[in-house]
Amino acid sequence: MKLPARNGGYLLLEDGAKFQGDLFLGNTPAFGEAVFNTSHTGYQEIITDPSYHRQLITFTAVHIGNVGVNSDDTESANQRAAGVIIKSLPTRSRSWRAESDLDDWLTEENIPMLAGADTRGITRHLRQRGAMRAGLFPDNVELDDALNRVRSSEPMIDSDLAKEVMTDTPFEFSPSPSDKQWRQPTDTGKNLRVAVLDFGVKTSILRELARRGCRVTVLPAVTDAEQIMSAGYHGLLLSNGPGDPAAVTYGIETVRQLLPTGLPLFGICLGHQILSLAAGGATFKLSFGHRGANHPVRCETDQTIEITSQNHGFAVAPEALPSDIKVTHINLNDQTIEGIRHRKYPAFSIQYHPEAGPGPHEGTACFDQFIEEMHRAKA
Repeated sequence: MKLPARNGGYLLLEDGAKFQGDLFLGNTPAFGEAVFNTSHTGYQEIITDPSYHRQLITFTAVHIGNVGVNSDDTESANQRAAGVIIKSLPTRSRSWRAESDLDDWLTEENIPMLAGADTRGITRHLRQRGAMRAGLFPDNVELDDALNRVRSSEPMIDSDLAKEVMTDTPFEFSPSPSDKQWRQPTDTGKNLRVAVLDFGVKTSILRELARRGCRVTVLPAVTDAEQIMSAGYHGLLLSNGPGDPAAVTYGIETVRQLLPTGLPLFGICLGHQILSLAAGGATFKLSFGHRGANHPVRCETDQTIEITSQNHGFAVAPEALPSDIKVTHINLNDQTIEGIRHRKYPAFSIQYHPEAGPGPHEGTACFDQFIEEMHRAKA
């Protein structure tokens, strides 16, 4: 049985709240926005989701690390959360798929983790005060110094983080052998060329397109409308990603120019917010965001309910939506907008994650809807 080395450390929030931990991996202080995730499974997918770039994730589930980590469940090759805060770390992973223990993997990835923390207390504090800047520190960093460093760190509002996580060069996505094994392939998207504007795309999104037979090309977020149209794609997916959507001005302008062309557009999470902004809407920062795998969403078309996976700190402002935009989905917890459709152009988006990874798969029909839009435009 492996017993990880114990080092004192703490999480410090910008309002001065301090939460001690009995295990600290990686002594370099880490900074980011302190948030919490209520998912009970899928910690590896969450930590490797580029949308968590520059965020310190508190997991509300008590045990994190039970099934270790493996190469198939990663959501990005290079992007990781800024840090991880958990209550209890298992001494050994127990899964036939595990290739490494969580703490070993985090050490290799240089991601600091605070274990033994009062994750319930942290979550309650963030629910009452809102997500805020924070830092992970070893005990040898004085509190006054740590607080000054936290308060001088970058805030999430006005931060364009898409450029920090996007691909630098275009590439064509190829599913792995395990993708084909675990995800039943179809040919509904055969002969369709789909571009993905990469604001921080999750691999699971690319897998959902590829398993339907689409040829998927991932483009840097800064790719302009002329480049996209000249390449002859049948549709464009606007990916998820981190940061303030209003700060991604180049992406908003690209989508604004693409809307009248009739190219089918499908936005997910940050892509949903960017589509809304390009259509003339506005966004705002939620107090503590939606991060978990059990958020109820109502489809306004037929009043059906989906249980969804979510990860976002900003939302579309309902009072600023132009008349050209129809609201298609509503969050039943707080009535925020979870989906829209353009009334004139083949463009729609959802705030939640239909690819799951982790979470329910009830929203995967959105990919089929996107494929239908592309077939109609192609006909």
